[in-house]
Order: sequence, then C-alpha cells, then structure tokens
Amino acid sequence: MRISEQFNQKDSEYIKKKVIEHNMEKIPNQVKTANKNIGFFLKDDSGEIVGGITANMFWHHIHIEFLWVDKRFRGEGYGGMLVDKLEGFAREKAVRLIYLDSFSFQAPEFYQKKGYEVFGKIEDHPKGFDLYFLQKRF
Repeated sequence: MRISEQFNQKDSEYIKKKVIEHNMEKIPNQVKTANKNIGFFLKDDSGEIVGGITANMFWHHIHIEFLWVDKRFRGEGYGGMLVDKLEGFAREKAVRLIYLDSFSFQAPEFYQKKGYEVFGKIEDHPKGFDLYFLQKRF
C-alpha cells in the first residue's frame, strides 16, 4: 500500500461515490431522495446573468452553495427574491430544512433577517473574520 499525494478528479469522484454508497446503505428508504443540483438565475434584458442562487438537494434538505448579485443591483431586493424562490421550491418538494455557511464579510445578517438561525460559528476563520453556519427549518 502507498498513499498518493496527487489530486486528480477521477480519484476524487471515486471517493465521493464510495461515501455516497456507504451513506445510502445506512439510512432508511423513506429518507432517501435523489441528489439534485438547483439554480435560479437573475438575468437582465440582454440575457446577461446578474445574480443567482445555486444549491444541492438530497435527503429532504437543501444546502445553499452560492448566492450572488452583481454589485450594480445589490440593495434592491434581488438577493431576497432569489432566496424566496428557492424557499418556495423547497416547500413544493417537502424539504425539511435549508442550510448554508456565510463568512462574516458576506451576509450572515441578511440570512438572519430571512429567518435563518445560526447553529454554529468558527471564529477567526479566515484570520480576522468568522464563518457562520445557518439553517431554516420548515
């Protein structure tokens, strides 16, 4: 046996597949749902993407991966509209909770105003900032 230190996508995908197989063996069938990537995008009149939210849904929960609105349109409610759209989708799909992480220099207060609660925090990461973990249950 030897340990390889070189990253390669194929090997990484293999490890991910094996962890997912293990997880699927452990949880009951009624909890299992398909793994689905989700995205809602804000486009201007020319079709350019000026905002969006991306997430992953499985096991009756959604993990928000990224929320972004172009600087030109921040503060106009578009971020809230994107979160509302995702939450509406979540309710339609009988999702139990949405969770995410947000650095202190990003938007933890924005999510808290939308009803998300902090359930964890890593202080001084990256140095001088904090990383928050937030959730909203349905």
